[in-house]
Amino acid sequence: MTNTGITISKTTLGILKNFSSINSNLLVRPGNRISTITPGKNMMAEAIVEETFDVEFGIWDLNKFLGVLSLFSDPVLEFYEKYVEIQGPDSKVKFFYSEPKLLTVPTKSVKMPETVSVFTVYQDTFTQMMKASSVLQLPQITFISAENGLSAKLHDEEDATSNNYTVNLADADAEFEVTFDMEHLRLLPGDYEVTVSQGPVVQFKNLSVDLTYWIAVKS
Repeated sequence: MTNTGITISKTTLGILKNFSSINSNLLVRPGNRISTITPGKNMMAEAIVEETFDVEFGIWDLNKFLGVLSLFSDPVLEFYEKYVEIQGPDSKVKFFYSEPKLLTVPTKSVKMPETVSVFTVYQDTFTQMMKASSVLQLPQITFISAENGLSAKLHDEEDATSNNYTVNLADADAEFEVTFDMEHLRLLPGDYEVTVSQGPVVQFKNLSVDLTYWIAVKS
């Protein structure tokens, strides 16, 4: 046995629940850094959590693991070589690890190229955009920065006559235009610092939690 008597904070549980919407697999390596990536490898997320793990363990079905945790009001986790024991006051679950080679996991960190622009998008704006995307059935989002300012436009790039939705974000500090699919905007609720670079990804850094996402730009 390695880690003894670990409890998972509400913040970390929220991050894990968010990660389960990105990928059902998860590999936790020793330390306090956890990361995930979509099966199509077009979105990656990484968080620094409160807990420090001494053992590497793989989870095949993260939703099931979270469901097991929900069976207990305040579960305590004891990590063994091949399984974790999740304990309550008078009951426990033995949850076996998955082989890491069976999981889809990040293999390297993202190194952002030279920055083009940095701006903030607040939670209220994200909520607006997600609602508009659903109501109008708009699958793409484009951040557009020009002389008249910085805005986010929701649209359907395969239908030139489709409706679109635009929200103004800030004054422009550079000219650029980047597009990605709304389905990849699976962010934990919060305010985000958004970094647009000269490379193929846009970075979203949560301003309250040590959590960062990288989303691939459509070519």
